[in-house]
Amino acid sequence: MTEILSEKVDELSEQMAKQLNGKEEEVDNEDDKVDPWNVTSNSKAGVDYDKLIVRFGCSKLNDEILTKMETLINQKVHHFLRRGIFFSHRDLHLILKRYEEKKPFFLYTGRGPSSSALHLGHLIPFMFTRWIQEAFNVPLVIQMTDDEKFLWKDLTIETTKKMTKENVKDIIAMGFDVNKTFIFSDLSYIGKCPEFYENIIRVQRSVTFNQVKGIFGFGDSDCIGKIAFPAIQAAPSFSSSFPFIFDGKKDIPSLIPCAIDQDPYFRMTRDVAPRLSLPKPALMHSSFLPALTGAQTKMSASDPNNSIFLTDTPNQIKNKINRYAFSGGGATVDEHRANGGDCDIDISYQYMKFFMEDDNRLEELRTEYSSGRLLTGDLKKELIGILQKVVAEHQERRKTVTDEIVEQFMTPRKLNF
Repeated sequence: MTEILSEKVDELSEQMAKQLNGKEEEVDNEDDKVDPWNVTSNSKAGVDYDKLIVRFGCSKLNDEILTKMETLINQKVHHFLRRGIFFSHRDLHLILKRYEEKKPFFLYTGRGPSSSALHLGHLIPFMFTRWIQEAFNVPLVIQMTDDEKFLWKDLTIETTKKMTKENVKDIIAMGFDVNKTFIFSDLSYIGKCPEFYENIIRVQRSVTFNQVKGIFGFGDSDCIGKIAFPAIQAAPSFSSSFPFIFDGKKDIPSLIPCAIDQDPYFRMTRDVAPRLSLPKPALMHSSFLPALTGAQTKMSASDPNNSIFLTDTPNQIKNKINRYAFSGGGATVDEHRANGGDCDIDISYQYMKFFMEDDNRLEELRTEYSSGRLLTGDLKKELIGILQKVVAEHQERRKTVTDEIVEQFMTPRKLNF
């Protein structure tokens, strides 16, 4: 009798779970879609990041924690922080406490090489990571997930290796310190470092198939490589994956600056870490650089008209912004003069929040555009000048990045910190 009742309870629980899951899916369909492979929003203003903080269970980067950071590093925080571009975190306060106590931590970020050239959206985590590296004087590891792109995209291993090398040159051109930075490709590093692979399989054994399906939405027809991959992205969170840098120490935590769509990987990692007697990684999340045609999705390498690449010429940048950059202005000049422009949906203004460092000038443009005194064409003209300079300077720095320099960054070695 007890067994029959138990079976009935299990059956009812299962039915209730299915009903609840169905309701959750309905709610999710109404909300922004954000996961490691898709970012879409129904709103012209793009993703609602306040709602995302609640959904993901992370914490807002508030004035208190930013003030604490400024006190510790004795300088103003990066404009990405001042403007809420990096907007949420997990356990950043614990990292700041370690720094205050003169205890070490390291930075970890990454790139999945799916195109031969980076676009402007790819720069955001690297620009910010470089600033943190300099401000806190800490070591950095950068993971190139060429294995991931082989598994998800219709690419050969040889192609992903070539893209990795080109992307690494772009990353190095951002100005990272070779004495404090190790860049590695999964396809080559896993075979060189047994400790890295050991951490991968420790994570793999700690996460069930049902859990990884629930976190990442994998289906029965997905290849087993996809199901196993999240453990590979988790492993660099642990200092023991880099014994030549940290002398085999297992207790040095990582801080991971990344776009919010990568958070599922590290929610999984943070859940597993205590069971492996390893410190949980801390995170700082950035918002997305929107596509040129509107903030409903992020900039993507798959659509050249929606993106500005680091290989674009000044004329290509000018034409793309003039033709495709979504305007928050009025339908006519008279309407715009009367009602003003909407900076929350205007792509030119949104891009300037990312790439214009002068806070006073940015506020001046916001006031002038919102009042209608500044037209969309004027705003686009200012942005064109900014982005042409950003891309041209990057191209000049990249010319100096030789194969020998790439090898220096990608050679396992002791870092100075």
